[in-house]
Parts: sequence; C-alpha cells; structure tokens
Amino acid sequence: MSTIFTKIINGEIPAYKVAEDEKFLAFLDIRPNAKGHTLCIPKEEVNKIFDLDEETYMGLMAFSRKVAKGLEKAVSCKRVGMAVVGLEVPHVHVHLIPLNSMGDMNFGQSLSFSEEEFSQIAEDIKNKIG
Repeated sequence: MSTIFTKIINGEIPAYKVAEDEKFLAFLDIRPNAKGHTLCIPKEEVNKIFDLDEETYMGLMAFSRKVAKGLEKAVSCKRVGMAVVGLEVPHVHVHLIPLNSMGDMNFGQSLSFSEEEFSQIAEDIKNKIG
C-alpha cells in the first residue's frame, strides 16, 4: 500500500511543494516544528534511510543541502537543522528545520499556519533555491 508521501508524489494528496526533480521532492511539513519546516523525500518508496542504495542516499543528501540553503535564505533563523527519524511515515524523509533554539527540534510541538501562510512560505523558499 502506498504511503502518504507516495500519494503526494502521485498528486493524489496536495502539498506545499518547494522543490522537485526527477528523483526527489521537498515540501512543507503540515505539522511544523518551526516556520519553514520542510521534508525532503526520494520519489522511490523505501522505508529506512540506510536501505537506500548509495546513489539515492547521496542524491537525497545533495538535494536536501540545496533545499536547506534556500530555506536558510527564506526564513529568518540561526541555522537549519536536519533530522531523520522515520517512525511516523514508512517512507524515507529528511526533516529540514529552521532553528533559533534547541526547542525548535522538539517533535512534540507543532505550529499552525493558514493555507495562505503555508503557500507564501513555500513560495518564499522556492524562490530562494538556486
């Protein structure tokens, strides 16, 4: 059965996309720890990050770096943190989280934004990715 991320890739579920190429997709987390919290995923549905083949793993890291650089320009923060947890959705995903304090990495918290705010945040990030 397809994961929610595969459904996003296939256009069955909407998402606030910030970057995409033939192998990877980045979109805003709908339960963000911080403004701009972005998920980067491979389009290939694989459950665990270390089960990715080396080329896909390295490609995901390069794609995530590119997105993080744009994110850091678009959202005011001290740095962009990265986490790979993988317990919520059985599809590899890298969390990119704008950080101003260690509390921003707390996955027990989440912020709320309107559809318009999410759309604007996604557009701001998209415009800063080189």
